[in-house]
Amino acid sequence: MSIAIGVSADGVRIPVSQARVAEIARAVLRSERVGAAMISVSFVSNRAIRVLNRQHLRRDRVTDVIAFGFRRAGRGAPIIGDIYIAPDVARASAGENGVSVREELVRLVVHGTLHVLGYEHPETEARTRSAMWRRQERLVARLAPIRRRARRSRAVTRRTPRGL
Repeated sequence: MSIAIGVSADGVRIPVSQARVAEIARAVLRSERVGAAMISVSFVSNRAIRVLNRQHLRRDRVTDVIAFGFRRAGRGAPIIGDIYIAPDVARASAGENGVSVREELVRLVVHGTLHVLGYEHPETEARTRSAMWRRQERLVARLAPIRRRARRSRAVTRRTPRGL
């Protein structure tokens, strides 16, 4: 079996290479012992992600990442999924959370890949205490060169992704 990751960034700029995005998704799949997968990662405009969010999740707002995992055809069949990321939303989130845009994009690729694999989290503030979130942050720590920006004097905890 094999792993195929397709990455597109039509019309939007991202500060990481498409090859690096594919490497991150592959690393998540390897960490979860997935041997066969076909996943697309698409970087889209705020307008496009809002349309996807409204059409598929009935939420009329922008968000940073949306992922769709498709039911496997049978045991041993590949994992198939699509991940959509809005880099402009990621830039804003990075600034709000005092992390680099690259780190935030790594987080969103990891987050989306985990959703494709079937991981879920609560839709409340409890999401940051969920097993999925803890797994995500361990992977981000391993995959992203983390350079925290200097924060204001108030303590800041990691905010949850926009619109989720």
